[in-house]
Amino acid sequence: MKKDKISLKDIANSLGVSTTLVSLVLNNKGEVHGISKETQAKVIAKAKELNYMPSFMARGLRTGRSFTIGVVVSDISNPFYSRMVRYMEDEASKNGYTLLISSSDESHNKESKLIKMLIDRQVDGLIISSSQPNLSFLSDVEASSIPYVLIDRVFEDNLNVNTISVDNIQGSYKAVEHLVSQGYKKIAMLAVTPIYVSTIRERIDGYLRSVDAFNLEYGSELLVELDFYNLRQSILNIINSMILKPEPEIDAIFAINNNVAVECLKSFKELGIEVPQNLGFISFDDIDLYELTSPSVSAIAQPLETLSTQAVNMIIQNIENKTHEFQQMKLDTELIIRESTLRE
Repeated sequence: MKKDKISLKDIANSLGVSTTLVSLVLNNKGEVHGISKETQAKVIAKAKELNYMPSFMARGLRTGRSFTIGVVVSDISNPFYSRMVRYMEDEASKNGYTLLISSSDESHNKESKLIKMLIDRQVDGLIISSSQPNLSFLSDVEASSIPYVLIDRVFEDNLNVNTISVDNIQGSYKAVEHLVSQGYKKIAMLAVTPIYVSTIRERIDGYLRSVDAFNLEYGSELLVELDFYNLRQSILNIINSMILKPEPEIDAIFAINNNVAVECLKSFKELGIEVPQNLGFISFDDIDLYELTSPSVSAIAQPLETLSTQAVNMIIQNIENKTHEFQQMKLDTELIIRESTLRE
């Protein structure tokens, strides 16, 4: 009778090695234990040949871990977060982990419930892009002793927290500096609520610093706070009040993220505003759409793959080494120049 389930012992017997050796290789610990690359390759090849499928339940009982990582992002429909999660999944899979992914929709209450649900599901670690105003939301996580990493959105009092983010201040500065180099003088920033979120707050800070550094014309009306839940109408109102008039009050717009930028592009098309002929336009965040639009859109690109894979590696290191050392990583952004900001 054919055996339905292939075990580690079956692989070991077919190669004439110990079950322990096979287990170490398939759990990505061969190199640490001095197993040669040749032997590791043979074990992996044999496991594939025999169609070995690991039993995660047995593995969990053996190790006391579930080999799952909980991920909470603010909006999974946003291309930024969907790509982030894809990179995370690939990296987690390489290390023998799976992800449980959830979206808070920028809701404090929903985010707290999701985190509690993931803790109850006994995930080994959490990666969180939080919508909360402060770190108090982490009390349940701290009580559970589950390691966690804050990604993208961080907090001022984060010295005892694992974080990975980008330099939003410098990214905003680069965007305005580029607009100035093209001759734009009246640059409006379209921000979005909630303003206390670190990515929003820091990008506003970078904008204000650059306005001061380049002696640009500025008034409070040039820093616009849009309602996250009513973006389209808010943007249409701004365009009507600041651009569609005999003497426009601005000559360029800096969109604080891709959500704002996409709604701006829709509004420009609807109202017949030509970019860059009538208005310069740049976005923080770079998404695939920006290369396909006409004109193509200049943007501040975040190192999304690095951001995502490093977050996974950071949490796995915490899970497997049970380390209590905290890491804070901040990555650089890149200015991508396209047609929407270039003046002839």
